[in-house]
Amino acid sequence: MPTKPMKSLSKFCLGMTLLIFLAGCGKSPGPLEGEWNAIGPLPFKVVFRHGETEAMGMIEHVSYHIDGNIVTVTYTDGVMKGAAIRYTMVDRNTAKNPMVTLKRIR
Repeated sequence: MPTKPMKSLSKFCLGMTLLIFLAGCGKSPGPLEGEWNAIGPLPFKVVFRHGETEAMGMIEHVSYHIDGNIVTVTYTDGVMKGAAIRYTMVDRNTAKNPMVTLKRIR
């Protein structure tokens, strides 16, 4: 059974880890902001906005994490809650992940 100081230290470390993780997260899509055409097995249009995405008529709430040229989109509610999709920014108008390539519309 952990002692009281160990429990406090564990809670502190967990809290700091969560705080560091959340510091890199936000509602801004950064370089993904705007409308994109998805080119792949199932072509569609996707819009990345502050705190949400819209694709195939569905609006989902998301958070964004930007690390260099990688933008991770994490769904915060709905059918995809908890799922994360990582996009690599190839250039200003192209983003890729293993399933689809996105080309900027505007």
